[in-house]
Amino acid sequence: MKNWVRAALLGVLSAAELLVSTVVHLGYAFYIFGTAVAADVASSLVDGLTAAVGLGSGGGVAKGAAVESEAEAAAALDGTVPPIVLVHGIFGFGKGRLGGLSYFAGAEEKDDRVLVPDLGSLTSVHDRARELFYYLKGGTVDYGEEHSKVYNHARYGRTYERGHYPFWDEDHPVHLVGHSAGAQVIRLLHQMLHDGGFDGHVGTSERWVLSVTSLSGALNGCTRAYIDGVRPEDGWSLRPLCLVQVCRVGSILYHWLDLPFLNRYYDFGFRHFAMSRRVVGVAGLLFGSGDRRRGGPFATGDWILPDLTIHGAARINARVRTFPSTFYFSYASRRSSGGGGGSSGMVGIHPLLFLRAMQIRRWRYPAGVALPYEGYRDEDWEDNDGALNTYSMTHPRIPDEHPSVPVVEEEEVVGPLRPGVWYYRIVEADHMTFVINRRRGGVQFDLVYDSIFHNCRRHAFRNAPPPPPPAANASESELTDPDQELVAAI
Repeated sequence: MKNWVRAALLGVLSAAELLVSTVVHLGYAFYIFGTAVAADVASSLVDGLTAAVGLGSGGGVAKGAAVESEAEAAAALDGTVPPIVLVHGIFGFGKGRLGGLSYFAGAEEKDDRVLVPDLGSLTSVHDRARELFYYLKGGTVDYGEEHSKVYNHARYGRTYERGHYPFWDEDHPVHLVGHSAGAQVIRLLHQMLHDGGFDGHVGTSERWVLSVTSLSGALNGCTRAYIDGVRPEDGWSLRPLCLVQVCRVGSILYHWLDLPFLNRYYDFGFRHFAMSRRVVGVAGLLFGSGDRRRGGPFATGDWILPDLTIHGAARINARVRTFPSTFYFSYASRRSSGGGGGSSGMVGIHPLLFLRAMQIRRWRYPAGVALPYEGYRDEDWEDNDGALNTYSMTHPRIPDEHPSVPVVEEEEVVGPLRPGVWYYRIVEADHMTFVINRRRGGVQFDLVYDSIFHNCRRHAFRNAPPPPPPAANASESELTDPDQELVAAI
């Protein structure tokens, strides 16, 4: 009787927690979406009134203006200075989405050579890395023949008629900055460049990237993925009743509806899966999404949540190297710690993250389940920023630890920075401090982004001017590939 009562109470508490979490997350999502739509409507009204009184041509919406401005910025890149590429995390978006709202809260304005790609917000790290390559280089996104067959989706995705940085190569490299899940995306792309895994592009190498920066990055996964519903037994399947199931159902319905109005503002990124009502009909919505034989990202595990588990990160890290010619920087955020909250505690933490910060701090790996790696300890994973564990964000640790140097204050780094080493700092901030709302980030926002851009522009550069970029219509065989050394200086 006592055990039955205990189980009933736990069930009620779990249901209440799920209800609260769902309401909070959906409320925030509708707030962001509504803000974007309202901004577009207001812009259209202003343009219409302006045109009516003869002060302008009118027409268009904020999103269209954002897309046009990004195209202009990309065209201005001449290859003389490496661009900085800001890559968003889970549920994120690039420039031109959500009515021109900035995921990085306007941080891209700190430099005149910055690109903010729009990648799938829920697609797997592999698929997003492939999308990022073609966003920069141009062409039709190729997810890879083998990968596409294994996960039963189309091999090819959207086409970029002209890449945002088409002369990207070893002589005209880029700086990659990834927030949250975006950190693993840029690391996997870096490895793919080394492996040469892009058909039709000969000579790719890790030297196409000058620096890799992780901002609150999921470098070793997170325990929140298990809290939200991924089973720790295998690292990819879902519990029947959990927050991730709500996310799964919502995104399936969103893609099945396939409404142009909604797609214009936001896209979860599953266009290469057959999920639209135009393709699968009602039967596909009701019966196809969970059938592994028919595919679907949630049925096969080819989406972002399995990659954010400790299991998934270990699989990615087993493949991805830290290269001796690349500079690495990491900013690990912390808002709640096992010792009672850290120096800043829970004061001011984003409402979206408050409950999860406490849960992550108290979560323990289930007894009787095989640990995700040798040497795992629950206490290592207590400190967190409300979304990710601070332990995971400093540098790649599992299954093998990569070279790293902790930095308390920037002035403590004496002498030239060394490539092939992760320089990491722990900043007292939550996971939303550096995105969406610049005002909320306060002084910390500017300090961190100024440091990131300073590293890219001063600490990691070439010792000679790059050769002129090749003509836009030059063939792959005509591109030169001279060897130049990377150097670092303070």
